[in-house]
Amino acid sequence: MTWLGILWAVAVFAGCVLWWVTNRLRIATINGSSMAPALSDGDRVLVRRVRASTLRRGDVVMVSLVADATRPGANPIRHVVKRVAALPGEPVPDDVPAEGMRVVPRGMLVLLGDNPSQSIDSRDLGYFRLKNVFGVVTRRLR
Repeated sequence: MTWLGILWAVAVFAGCVLWWVTNRLRIATINGSSMAPALSDGDRVLVRRVRASTLRRGDVVMVSLVADATRPGANPIRHVVKRVAALPGEPVPDDVPAEGMRVVPRGMLVLLGDNPSQSIDSRDLGYFRLKNVFGVVTRRLR
């Protein structure tokens, strides 16, 4: 194998690693105080993409929301960070409107902020789609 071939192989390997990292990990900045005291406004967190089947009650997740399309210039995708309060098939917490159902429907989640007075979450919006979960917050970055 020539030096050019070795360099090509290293470049392809590095590209694959870079693609994997950028598709599996994200750095996000917390905007607001809905997760205080666990996470504060301005905190940067590492988010790892996970399969929905690995989520557990108590996990802090980043979920995609579709923004209000009627606002000119609005970003069509917005992310929020909330704590998983109930998974599909589990009882709906008492402070969450359940629309007649007392069990979380398949494909849905109940997500709550740690600071209820500052959080817009399942208490206001109802269920979140499981498929919109990007990943789990693994750590706060310094």
